[in-house]
Amino acid sequence: MKKEIPIKNNSGAVTGLKDSPLFSAAAEVVCAIREKGHNAYFVGGAVRDMLMGIAPKDIDIATSATPAEISALFPRNIQVGASFGIVKVIHGDFIIEVATFREEREYSDGRRPDNVTYTDNPRLDAARRDFTINSLYFDPLDRQIYDFFEGEKDIRRGLIRTVGDAETRFSEDYLRILRAVRFSCRFGFHLDEAILAATKKLAPFLKKLSAERVRDELNMCFTGPDPRRALELMMELRIADIVLPEVAAMKGVEQHCEYHPEGDVMVHTLIMLGHLTLPDPELAWAVLLHDVAKPVSRSVGDDGISHFYRHENIGAEMAAGILGRLKFPASFTEKVSHIVANHMAFSNIDKMRTARWKRIMGAETFPSEMELHRIDCISSHGKLDNFHIMLDRIKELENTVKLPPPLITGTDLINLGFTPGPAFGKILAEIYDKQLEGIISDRNTVLDHVKTQFIRGE
Repeated sequence: MKKEIPIKNNSGAVTGLKDSPLFSAAAEVVCAIREKGHNAYFVGGAVRDMLMGIAPKDIDIATSATPAEISALFPRNIQVGASFGIVKVIHGDFIIEVATFREEREYSDGRRPDNVTYTDNPRLDAARRDFTINSLYFDPLDRQIYDFFEGEKDIRRGLIRTVGDAETRFSEDYLRILRAVRFSCRFGFHLDEAILAATKKLAPFLKKLSAERVRDELNMCFTGPDPRRALELMMELRIADIVLPEVAAMKGVEQHCEYHPEGDVMVHTLIMLGHLTLPDPELAWAVLLHDVAKPVSRSVGDDGISHFYRHENIGAEMAAGILGRLKFPASFTEKVSHIVANHMAFSNIDKMRTARWKRIMGAETFPSEMELHRIDCISSHGKLDNFHIMLDRIKELENTVKLPPPLITGTDLINLGFTPGPAFGKILAEIYDKQLEGIISDRNTVLDHVKTQFIRGE
């Protein structure tokens, strides 16, 4: 059973945290290290979260023991970053990261320190960390908080502030720029003025980072509790110009007021993001990119009205390029691109052939497509007629929208004497549409139909 544990902090105030199996396991690791004469503390995000009443998902430990001493003390370990003083200790059911106190100097690549020196001083270890709220140390044995840079005070006042000079911290690892945005959105904290200034100056250096690291931070921003605020900050701080220039280009692109009384493409996208809270990545990126082609597809008619012909198809190609550039898995890229390409289909759902809307409902991405359509409508004209039509059709099918397997395949056509070629797809699609519409339901009937309709050319 979880229980409240009192904590003493530097100011003498008392707060609490929830005991748990993870807490107990990490405390046992600290105790074992202490018994060998070394200092050891919980550190970073776990301490921050516990002070905020959030149960940490993992607990990191900082210690004066060297990696060799940690490895000798805990034979069950994983050597993941020994050169940086990091060893993952396997203790019971948990894997706990244990890092040696260290100082870091000279970051020539804007990512990793050129020089790492071990120390027995936790304050020096804290001085190398990114933000004050992540530089807190906690002794689980005597319940004492060690706060060298007023991190607890920043938690109380809701502020993201760097440890030391912001420009220096960001120059050490430019990814910290994106991390500042993520923490601000995650906790609803304000960014320190020094962070705002440093970010605007150093944002171009985000180009030096690997696509994978940028992708992971962006993904956490847009699947977090406030995706709208994430994009607003990225626009304000000129981050989007560097990492998502196609999205930044949506700002100021006017739309027809009849369909989009809310404003331009960027305003519309921000409103849609505002309707998301902790969305799955597929939906988050589809919402972000569904209108990404409007800036490049915009044309103005003789009536002075903006048009965006084929923006959904062009947008699907652009989405694939953006997600590919960020090194997303091919399967994920394909799904998001499909949603973007299909997001205008719902506008004609009331006029659509049965086979067509059944195909839409049977797609793996259908739930995300439905939610995007709903959010798209409530973020613009507010009309949900077609959304309700689809809900009625789902109910008619008793929530079973899985498409049946085709009655015939390309192999059947070859056996009937067809030569493989472009006509294959057309024939199979036509037959499958008739199958979905209930016109044909028997395999032999289908084969007879193919023989009479296509082989004889009737």
